[in-house]
Amino acid sequence: MIKQFSLFIFSAILVFFSTTSMAADEAPQQVVQSTVDVLLKDLQANKAKYKTNPEAFHQALHNILSPVVDVDGIARSVMTIKYTRLATPKQMETFKTNFEKGLMQFYGNALLEYENQGIKVLRTTPTDDPARVSVAMEIKGNNNTVYPVSYTMVNLNNKWVIRNVIVNGLNIGKLFRDQFVNEMKNQNNNLDVVINDWSNAVKRAKETSEAAK
Repeated sequence: MIKQFSLFIFSAILVFFSTTSMAADEAPQQVVQSTVDVLLKDLQANKAKYKTNPEAFHQALHNILSPVVDVDGIARSVMTIKYTRLATPKQMETFKTNFEKGLMQFYGNALLEYENQGIKVLRTTPTDDPARVSVAMEIKGNNNTVYPVSYTMVNLNNKWVIRNVIVNGLNIGKLFRDQFVNEMKNQNNNLDVVINDWSNAVKRAKETSEAAK
């Protein structure tokens, strides 16, 4: 169960960070569906190679990343307002890079074990803010358990991008935000240490989420 839950967290996070070329007016649900299609197609074609060459897999995942994703907003949310005000532009860029790298390293291998039992994009739910919606999705596990996923999407520069994801009730944005705050406390508010060690912090956050399940 622990291993499978890691898989579904990462599957959702990949959609959180990944996308394909899309029209500026593509609907939120289409953005998610297109991303799932590209991700699964790539895995189907290259899974055998990726299993023997993890670096190729991580590079492929990196190549899927898109500039339309609000990476800056994601990083700032995880780092919190308090610490983004202290960070230099260079520190912010380093943190964004390390954030992605940590996810690839600690959740990527679990994704290779997924046998495409089913990922279904369901519906889009509007909010009071016309520039923000929620998109629901379901992921079927190897044991046929269905895990609900919900994406918070925002419209930036006429493109819908994903700002947060909740997997089976676990708020991924909050998980990493809380982890960042804890790391700062443990490192005596040394921002450089926390940023440079973020991949290990991701590992600790992963272990925390698995223990909770």
